Amino acid sequence: MAYLPQIRIPATYMRGGTSKGVFFKLTDLPEATQVPGEARDRLLMRVIGSPDPYQKQIDGMGGATSSTSKTVILSRSESPDHDVDYLFGQVAIDKAFVDWSGNCGNLSAAVGPFAISNGLVDPARIPENGEVEVRIWQVNIGKTIVSRVPITNGEVQETGDFELDGVTFPAAEVPVAFKDPADGEGAIFPTGNLVDDLEVPGVGTLKATLINAGIPTVFLNAAELGYTGTELQEAINGDAQALERFETIRAHGALRMGLIKDLAEAADRQHTPKVAFVAPPASYTSSSGKAVEAESIDLLVRALSMGKLHHAMMGTAAVAIASAAAIEGTLVNLAAGGGKRNAVTFGHPSGSLRVGAEASLVEGRWVIDEAVMSRSARVLMEGFVRIPGDSV
Repeated sequence: MAYLPQIRIPATYMRGGTSKGVFFKLTDLPEATQVPGEARDRLLMRVIGSPDPYQKQIDGMGGATSSTSKTVILSRSESPDHDVDYLFGQVAIDKAFVDWSGNCGNLSAAVGPFAISNGLVDPARIPENGEVEVRIWQVNIGKTIVSRVPITNGEVQETGDFELDGVTFPAAEVPVAFKDPADGEGAIFPTGNLVDDLEVPGVGTLKATLINAGIPTVFLNAAELGYTGTELQEAINGDAQALERFETIRAHGALRMGLIKDLAEAADRQHTPKVAFVAPPASYTSSSGKAVEAESIDLLVRALSMGKLHHAMMGTAAVAIASAAAIEGTLVNLAAGGGKRNAVTFGHPSGSLRVGAEASLVEGRWVIDEAVMSRSARVLMEGFVRIPGDSV
């Protein structure tokens, strides 16, 4: 039996914030995969090593977590107001699908550096030293992201002293602003309420803030779930019943937010919405052994991604946190002590993070002008990724 040889595709393996993924230029992909569809999904799954019933992704570039099973496709923007079009694909680990329903806020920090280094930004705009403002069109949600990328000696500066909890080593700071971050054209609060009574059969009726900013997110009170908000990954991910309960909550939250029409659809939409639970500040020891003091944070937040408690915080969920905190009366705002605020520092399993957002009430509807946070990014490997020739 004849077997097709492997094909190789130019690719870059990058860390962005607390995530990492495989980055491609659209024009470097095989022709059949330069457009959305089954061929593209098959290629990306094979690159990452999915579907993998062992949930290890040994035969691919994925790291068998939601933070490391990611792909990015970039191209010159078709919009004169943007430099680059950014398409994000979250690859399922043990199932055969790629979720295109949302953005990755962490990898957003790596888009600008990649775009500059790969000729997607006009070279005339790149100074010898300073910074470049890269305007990014986030294709998944149809929104603008503005990244400020540091430049040293005409090249992207990756090293520095900026520390980010959840990332072991320091690097250069990359501020990222998410403009009008409500997903698509929908309202920030799809139900019209700051707090809803979310009925979940088998679980109960829970207070919930259902928000659509950065990424659709279901915020719950930790105490109602029997948690303190100081939990680390093992406390949740080692509890199969808890994970099943969170998935049930997520499915009903998706239905209430209008993201799906039937509960069965939730299984094919793992990336969105996210589920998070909040609590007032308390002291705890992070997963790295670092002490997080109650006095240094405004609230506690724990969030699940792709069915597991995240080791730190998803960038898009951080945008949702900043947005909800800026609006008086949401569960996030109340956990932070209530009142008007344009920034919060929250504790997560790996440490803490400060995020900011500006909210305004326009004709009876809340609008988030922008949400801002700092991340870092670094190229881990560049060259070619190889996959069997029958993968596309």
